[in-house]
Amino acid sequence: MNKDWLEKDFYALLGVTKDATAAEIKKKYRTLARELHPDKNPGNAEAEERFKGISEAYDVLSDDAKRKEYDEARSLFAGGGFPQGGFGSGGGGAQYGVNVEDLFGADSGGFGDFLGGIFNRGKGTAPGTRQPRRGQDLESSLTLSFDDALDGVTVPLRLSSDAPCSTCHGTGARAGTTPRMCPTCDGSGQTTRNAGGFAFADPCVTCKGRGLFVDDPCPACHGSGRGLSTRTVQARIPAGVKDGARIRLKGKGAAGERGGPNGDLLVDISIAPHPVFGRKADNLVVTVPVTFAEAALGGEIAVPLPRGGQVTVKIPAGTSNGRTLRVRGKGLRRKDGTIGDLLVTVEVAVPQKLSSDARSALERFAETTADHDPRRDLFTLAEGAQRRAP
Repeated sequence: MNKDWLEKDFYALLGVTKDATAAEIKKKYRTLARELHPDKNPGNAEAEERFKGISEAYDVLSDDAKRKEYDEARSLFAGGGFPQGGFGSGGGGAQYGVNVEDLFGADSGGFGDFLGGIFNRGKGTAPGTRQPRRGQDLESSLTLSFDDALDGVTVPLRLSSDAPCSTCHGTGARAGTTPRMCPTCDGSGQTTRNAGGFAFADPCVTCKGRGLFVDDPCPACHGSGRGLSTRTVQARIPAGVKDGARIRLKGKGAAGERGGPNGDLLVDISIAPHPVFGRKADNLVVTVPVTFAEAALGGEIAVPLPRGGQVTVKIPAGTSNGRTLRVRGKGLRRKDGTIGDLLVTVEVAVPQKLSSDARSALERFAETTADHDPRRDLFTLAEGAQRRAP
């Protein structure tokens, strides 16, 4: 949890309502991210700042646990804190000079332990300590070919995220100079505000919570110490990944602060359709046309495989249109190492044009099978249903 959360309306940043669904938040973020991405707005500082803002907002609101904590904190401190006068004011009640940091165990470097004490999610730390902070999770999308999804692939992904300024290496000071301890907060990063007998710790307005004051700011980050980092990571996509899956790559997200761990990279997978093959769970599916003679008399046909090559499939005599035959071990590799099957659906191909010999042969066939009426049972069932109708 970050004390900045209380000062930011992440819902407003993304332009969604507080009861927006996860799908609505994701859709809105993607739209804004495409519009504000630095690659699309080179040299536009305002777009870059907005991109950082929506990225932070999405990082919180897309995580159920973070969103719940954020909503609870914003609700608890709505209007800038506890009611004027504190818990002990109003109605003639006694007032108590209790410091909120002592009460809840807040630290001066982050607001997580403060709220952790309220919601029983963490332990307090000594004042003046700066806690490590985990980097943000990043999100990317990737479209794979059908074959790459079957076998797995390693792909390069270009990512943009908030990171220490590359010019000043995070100090915020111009090259050749160094920051000094903030004279307002003595390096703690926060100042104390009294309200009705309670002492509240606020981010120092002079150093903006950093604890350091920069006399000569870095021209690249204007003294913030933060910038936009663009890098390429190698993402390994496992074999058999499904369309619409989300892959979490540990430690591939934004860099942590003050020695904290990196965030994760979340990759949303889309799979391009194949002109011949489809997928059903861990099985491959394909529709294969056969002639009437092959379906009636039976035989063997060659069926292609998606990775190249072919397999021979036996067609039983009297195979009806739409029948599915199973070829074992020619599907997708499962997590346990076993392999799914290839499901071959037979489609009887009716010729559009016939030669005179073929027509004569079919007419003779029709004559010799005239006593076989495939629709006899159809009429019998229809008549039976009509007799049973009230």
